[in-house]
Amino acid sequence: MKCAKQIVLLLVCFLSISYSYSQKSKNIRKIDYVDPFIGTGFHGHTFPGAVVPFGGVQLSPDTRINGWDACSGYYYADSKMYGFSHTHLSGTGIGDLGDVLFLPYTGKAPLDSVTSFSHDKEKASPGYYSVILDDYAIKCELSATKRMGWHKYTYPKGKQSGLLIDLGHLLRRDWPSAVLEGSIKVINNKTIEGYHLTNGWAAHDPIWFRAEFDEPFEVTKLVTEKGEQQGKSDATGTDIKMYLTFGNLSKPLTIKVSISGVDETGPRINMKEIKGGASFEDVVALAQEQWEETLSTINIKSEDKSVLTNFYTAMYHSHLAPTLFSDFDGRYMGMDKKIHKAISGESYTTFSLWDTFRAWFPLMTIIQPEKSKQWVYNLYQASEEDLLLPKWPLRGNYTATMVGYPSMAIMADAITKGLADSIPHKLVAAGIRSATWQPEWRQKHIKTRAKGVTNIFMAIKEEFGYLPADKYDKTVTWGLEMAYYDWCLGIMAKEAGDEKTSKEWLAKGQYYRHYFDPSTGYMRGKKKDGTWLPNFDPSYSSHKKGQFIEGNSYQWSPFVPHDIEGLKGLIGGNKKFASWLDTLFMTDSKLTGEDVSMDITGLIGQYAHGNEPGHHIPYLYNYAKRPDRTAEIVDKILYDFYLPTPEGIIGNEDCGQMSAWYVMSAMGFYQVCPGKPIYDLGRPIVDEAKIKVKDGFFTIKVHNNSKENKYIEKAYLNGKKLANSQFSHSSIKSAGVLDIYMSSSKK
Repeated sequence: MKCAKQIVLLLVCFLSISYSYSQKSKNIRKIDYVDPFIGTGFHGHTFPGAVVPFGGVQLSPDTRINGWDACSGYYYADSKMYGFSHTHLSGTGIGDLGDVLFLPYTGKAPLDSVTSFSHDKEKASPGYYSVILDDYAIKCELSATKRMGWHKYTYPKGKQSGLLIDLGHLLRRDWPSAVLEGSIKVINNKTIEGYHLTNGWAAHDPIWFRAEFDEPFEVTKLVTEKGEQQGKSDATGTDIKMYLTFGNLSKPLTIKVSISGVDETGPRINMKEIKGGASFEDVVALAQEQWEETLSTINIKSEDKSVLTNFYTAMYHSHLAPTLFSDFDGRYMGMDKKIHKAISGESYTTFSLWDTFRAWFPLMTIIQPEKSKQWVYNLYQASEEDLLLPKWPLRGNYTATMVGYPSMAIMADAITKGLADSIPHKLVAAGIRSATWQPEWRQKHIKTRAKGVTNIFMAIKEEFGYLPADKYDKTVTWGLEMAYYDWCLGIMAKEAGDEKTSKEWLAKGQYYRHYFDPSTGYMRGKKKDGTWLPNFDPSYSSHKKGQFIEGNSYQWSPFVPHDIEGLKGLIGGNKKFASWLDTLFMTDSKLTGEDVSMDITGLIGQYAHGNEPGHHIPYLYNYAKRPDRTAEIVDKILYDFYLPTPEGIIGNEDCGQMSAWYVMSAMGFYQVCPGKPIYDLGRPIVDEAKIKVKDGFFTIKVHNNSKENKYIEKAYLNGKKLANSQFSHSSIKSAGVLDIYMSSSKK
């Protein structure tokens, strides 16, 4: 009897503990799983500062200003800090921005605008960042709204409280980048306005700001490239530094800084986006609320804390770009350098199109469909302003970065998912202009990077059907990508009801066949006379020259997402295709060449997960009737290449693409070909995912899930067994249920 009572007591205690743990788990917010420091090490190039979803202000610390790992301004291995600037790029391989730097200090104005810090005195969460500056014992806290950065500085008691505003600060001056002109002026003893124009990756990038302080200040020093400006409180120049003092403060100093890319009235207008009287704490709470709502578009269950951290941090990184570019009144600077009014009230920039069409945009069509539609309209509007669809547009500039005309992939995916229903004919017309060689347009922009938006390769392709490798470099990458984009244009025309145009461009989508060499089984450079370039080595990579961009033949040969059956036919059918993929994933990872691209990271054999062109490749095994191999490769990538550490992203995060791959793959599916609204199953690692859609939730239930059970035994959509490893976008939109049963055994 006594034993029975003890058993009952133990059972009650166990149930109480379990209930308590369950309740505690339910109370954990999505934002509590996010670690903004993930990706700030290795070459992830993320930043840990304060930002709201797709916000136009990214207020973050700058610890490094030159070199590849300075692209976001922050590198985890650093222990020195320049201060806090208001604009940053997330995960890019090229750096820019870092506009309007603030550095608080105590005592006399510092000769060297840099201070020490340590990670044990540093915190970051969505919408909030804090650090204690070791040299001054100042606690610095940052938050943001869409167009404003908010600072809260707690100075040590008894110390003179100072602040440096540095308009000469800029990231990646070794790009090279430069400040072309600038100005600053004191409006009153609590307000400062200023401006600078920079030339970097974005060739013509003006930014205006307004800073409002809750304590009065005095200007103690004003310096430009011409020296100290004695007794002045305004200045012009290219390297302006203004030093302020606030005396001995008895409470924290709060500063709100609004920015604009339009004109000097923009920051004043943008101050209106939040009601007067709001405190720093109010802004933090608002930012957290916005992030919690954004992250809650997908609710997952997992017993693995690392999976929860990786998943919601990936969701967080997926919502840092594009960035808001229009002012509170809807105005923005267009591609023609004229002021325009945004369609639907807002305009965005920072479209890393070549990277993000692959997984990021497909993910957004699911969880941010209205935003996705708006972004397509933004791209189209850019073509109305200056004729052509943009390629990596940044703050009103065509940077022309990367290959082909990737806007086509975004638009094709949107159209086939019903997200561009009002302007399909206009998108097709813009697509044709942008896929056609435009020598006059190139000449107009010959002095800037914009000239690369249109390329002679477009005309040469029309003449030969391929690009002669004995005449030009980078031909295979360009040829394969143009074939895909031309197919996208054909799909767009088909959706618009233009069969003639559709047939023409779909035919060009077959031009990839020109690059396939049946004797080697790989894509390679072909000369003008139709023979192959000699000395072929599929492991060879050259970052600056050669026939492949940021990769080699192993990594680029599978880039035929729009015609996998055609590629499989060239290789010889299912078994040979599976063997061909095995060679890619199992061969030696050694790369050959004297100038190997630094973008090739995250190797499994010769597959490189650290760069985007191959992100669809693990799912190609499904088309060879080997879903078990897809499961094995995806499992390895998810667990080995995404870690909850600063070094946890295996390559440049690239404005959400690396993270979106994780989000989709962790839930168990991926879209191999944007423009075909079909998803392939892979290897889910979450136990359940509920995706918010218009009419409720699309629910994925993963049965018998564990690290050992990596293979999908069977799957049911709304109770009906899937005949293959695919389901449609419409299935997600209709708020159905996908039941996936896992096993440790291959099918």
